[in-house]
Amino acid sequence: MTPTNYGMPQRTSTGFDYRRLALLLAVLEKRVGMNLGQQDVFVNVAGGIRIDEPAVDLGIAVSIASSLRDIPVDSSSVAVGEIGLGGEIRTIGQIEKRVHEAAKLGFKRIIVPQHNLKTFKPNGEIEIIGVDRIEEAIEVLMG
Repeated sequence: MTPTNYGMPQRTSTGFDYRRLALLLAVLEKRVGMNLGQQDVFVNVAGGIRIDEPAVDLGIAVSIASSLRDIPVDSSSVAVGEIGLGGEIRTIGQIEKRVHEAAKLGFKRIIVPQHNLKTFKPNGEIEIIGVDRIEEAIEVLMG
């Protein structure tokens, strides 16, 4: 993310749905108060793959917030969750597998939708933090 040099900011997305990116930017502006109207935004999924999974919303949104604020996200943390128009973090499927894989990959902490914790019993392999809203996730990951 960089300040735009043009009248209209660039929005580029590779490997992630462009319309989904536009929705996430709108939520970050409206619900978190981020001024993204004069920022170019570039999202690139490494490895040449395409991700259609809504659970990556939270990771993408936190990455955008991190870039705008110029504050790095803790590299031992991961975030998963679908973001709704109101800024709420929606329940996602296969939470047990996601938590287990994050732990296997060496992450120490995972941010998940709060509602997923109602049915999931953690086994202590990784710290699990439940959030209800995008603002909470940003606060947990960036302070």
